[in-house]
Amino acid sequence: MVQPASVAVKRESADGSAVALDAVTISFRFADGSAYTAVEQATLAVADGEFVSIVGPTGCGKTTLLNVAAGLLAPSAGRTTIFGAPLGSLNARAGYLFQAEALFPWKTAFENVAIGLEIAGVPSREARGRAENWLTRVGLQGFASRYPHMLSGGQRKRVGLAQVLIRDPKILLMDEPFGPLDAQTRQIMGNLLLDLWNADRKAVLFVTHDLEEAIALSDRVVIMSAGPAARILGEWRVALPRPRDIAEVKLEPAFHDLHREIWHVLKTEVLKGYAQTGGG
Repeated sequence: MVQPASVAVKRESADGSAVALDAVTISFRFADGSAYTAVEQATLAVADGEFVSIVGPTGCGKTTLLNVAAGLLAPSAGRTTIFGAPLGSLNARAGYLFQAEALFPWKTAFENVAIGLEIAGVPSREARGRAENWLTRVGLQGFASRYPHMLSGGQRKRVGLAQVLIRDPKILLMDEPFGPLDAQTRQIMGNLLLDLWNADRKAVLFVTHDLEEAIALSDRVVIMSAGPAARILGEWRVALPRPRDIAEVKLEPAFHDLHREIWHVLKTEVLKGYAQTGGG
């Protein structure tokens, strides 16, 4: 595969990467003996402290790759390494923030944030102190006693983010976490995520359909082809300076130049995916 000059970025070695997928293929077998290949020969490395987004058409296997990195799904071929060690079970060094909410409706915001530490056996006093700190860091210090149904969509996302980050994972896997939110709230949540990430530079693998969001957040944007047998088409380094404000960075000429270049490749794949789903 020939990549545009701006796409040709240096790949991290497996030993120097937080997450490394090496020639990963994921196939699913059906009861009648037939098989469906979702992703084929995907090679991707995320360095420690790097923010990488994956963008591609609906159904191209973006979430499938996240599940492989999380250890929820074993590849049919290829291998996955985490900080240089082969991944053979659940990835204990990763936190996973799903698109769907994972809050317990019968627990308060405070209890939802603290529960991960309690399950891990952290002493109650320490767990409470850390939960209070994280609620403050995500801007919810005055909402600790509220239940999920009493919170807005953006506030519930803040609780979910604190719920994952309180356990201090070294890798953060995010599957369209802000997808259900309105545009203004998504921007606010994006800036919050960048602030938290800047403070502790975890390795982030972020899945989104929104190319603007991917560029605004990331150090690198990875584009996948339409499925079946989706593959990685290329990678673009985002050379925009940090720290970033999402609204401001979108006004930069360099942002628009990069968006135009990536969209030139992505548009064809999006149209393919759209045709395969009958326009749905």
